[in-house]
Amino acid sequence: MGRYVIRRLLQMIPVFIGTTFLIFYMVYSLGDPIAALFQGKAVDPAVANQLRHSLWLDRPLWAQYLHYMAGVFQGDFGTSFNGTPVTQLMFSAFPTTLKLTTVAFLIEMIFGITLGVLSGMRRGRFVDTSVLLFTLVIISIPIFVIGFVLQYLLGVKWHIISPSVSYGAPWNELIVPGLVLASTSLAYVSRLTRTTVAENVRADYVRTAVAKGLPHRRVVVNHLLRNSLIPVVTFLGTDLGALMGGALITENIFNIQGVGYFLYQGIQQQNTDTVVGFVTILVIIYLIANLLVDLLYAVLDPRIRYV
Repeated sequence: MGRYVIRRLLQMIPVFIGTTFLIFYMVYSLGDPIAALFQGKAVDPAVANQLRHSLWLDRPLWAQYLHYMAGVFQGDFGTSFNGTPVTQLMFSAFPTTLKLTTVAFLIEMIFGITLGVLSGMRRGRFVDTSVLLFTLVIISIPIFVIGFVLQYLLGVKWHIISPSVSYGAPWNELIVPGLVLASTSLAYVSRLTRTTVAENVRADYVRTAVAKGLPHRRVVVNHLLRNSLIPVVTFLGTDLGALMGGALITENIFNIQGVGYFLYQGIQQQNTDTVVGFVTILVIIYLIANLLVDLLYAVLDPRIRYV
C-alpha cells in the first residue's frame, strides 16, 4: 500500500505541472492583459511597459510560468489587477464554494444512490421506468437552463427562495443552488447505480445470502451495495473536483461569490494570477480526491490489493 501511494503521488507531479502550464498558456493566449486591465482605453506606453515589466509580462512565457510557480510553492499566488492578493480572494471564495459543493455532493450521493437502488431492484417495473425517464430529462437539459428556471419559478414568481444568495452564503440558501449544481451528476449516479445493482441482484453471492436466510436489509446493504457501489464511488470521487470547477455557472446565476465567481471575473479580465491560482488549487483537490477513491477500493472490496 505504501509503495502504491508513493507511486501515485509521483504520478501527480507531471499531471500538476502539465495542467497548470496549459492553463497558464491558455490565459496568456487570450490577449494582452495590460489592454484588458485598462479595458481597451488608451494608456501611456511608458506606463504600459512599466506594468509589463513589474508583472513579468515582458519575459518569455516559460520564464513567467517558472516565476509564478516559484511564488506558488512559497505560498504567493500573485496579486489581482485590483491589488488584492490572490490568497486573500481564495480565503474568501473557497469556504463558500466548499459549502455549495458539500450541499451538491450530499444531494447527488443520497438521491442518486437511492433512486438507483430502487430502480435496479425493480428493473422493468413502473419505478424503474419513472427513474430512467426522470434522469433522461435531467441529462438532456443544460444546467444553466435548470438554474434560471428554478430561480425564476421559486425566487421571482413564487417567492419561496431568494433569487440571489445572501453574503456569506447561509446553508439554507444553498439548497436550491446545490440541487442545480448536482442535477446532472445526480442523474448519472442514479443510472450507474441502477445498472450495477440490476447486474448484481441475481449474482450467486446474493442468492447464497438469501438462501442462508439473512434479513433482506443485511443482504442489500452488506452484500449487494458493497459490490455495486465500487464504480459509483469512482464516479463520485472524480465528480467532486468537477463539481467545484462546474460551480462557475451556478455561482454566477445565484450571485454566489465563490471560486466560480472569481474565476469568471479573472477570465474576463485576463488576470493570469487569479485564474491560474484558483485552477491550481482545484487541480490539487481533484488529484487528492482521485487518490482517496483508489484507496477506498480496498475498503469496499477486500479482494483488491495494491502492489
